[in-house]
Amino acid sequence: MAAKTFNIPTLMQGLPPHTACQGCGHGIAGRIIYEVIEEMGMSSNCVAFHDLACGANMLFAQKGNGFSGAHGRAIPTATGFKRTRPDMLVFSYAGDGATYSIGMQHTIHTALRNENITAIVVNNTNFGMTGGQMSPATLIGQKTTSSPKGRTAELNGNPIDITEVYSGMKIAYLARGSVDSVANINKTKAYIRKAFEKQMAGCGFSFVEIMAPCPTNWGMTALGSIKRMQDEVLKLYPVGEYIDGGAK
Repeated sequence: MAAKTFNIPTLMQGLPPHTACQGCGHGIAGRIIYEVIEEMGMSSNCVAFHDLACGANMLFAQKGNGFSGAHGRAIPTATGFKRTRPDMLVFSYAGDGATYSIGMQHTIHTALRNENITAIVVNNTNFGMTGGQMSPATLIGQKTTSSPKGRTAELNGNPIDITEVYSGMKIAYLARGSVDSVANINKTKAYIRKAFEKQMAGCGFSFVEIMAPCPTNWGMTALGSIKRMQDEVLKLYPVGEYIDGGAK
């Protein structure tokens, strides 16, 4: 049987591959984002705002418009641009560390203002680029370089769940996807498309969290990290659509 080939979006063809670790979820996340952009006919009318750290790898693996903001500031940087160019598809792309730690104030207040942008967050439950430290999304008991005995609620607090944080907020869209299986990858792609469509319809703030493996910092093989996602991570962070609002 011939090996399956994937459709590489035009905006990602002819460039060096991304530099994410083997088994990392960022490569899949980036591919489906740009597949959606091309399928929507927005290739020349979109701009990505990447955070630093692992998410920044995708900035150099695509030909579209892109900027890097300061660490934790991808969302407000995207907000400023969208206010000046409301005709363009604008999205931020960052990890759980940047979004739920250093950038948490922007994660909250952008939603409170219902800014008409899309935020995409790849959640691998740790600070990936800087050495695998504990992030706000790290699971109870998970060992990281800054919680070598495992996270505890008493010492470190409970993991953040963005679906609970945004519960009751008047935003356009909130969904959580995953890249652990073909079925969930397809669902995640549909969530991203819906978020982008709501933005272009002027509905307000849309947020898609993508659960992803981090074999390097989890100390696992690629297959082992997928199994951990299915056995542990997705039980705490289940996929689905959580807010599906109308126009502003």
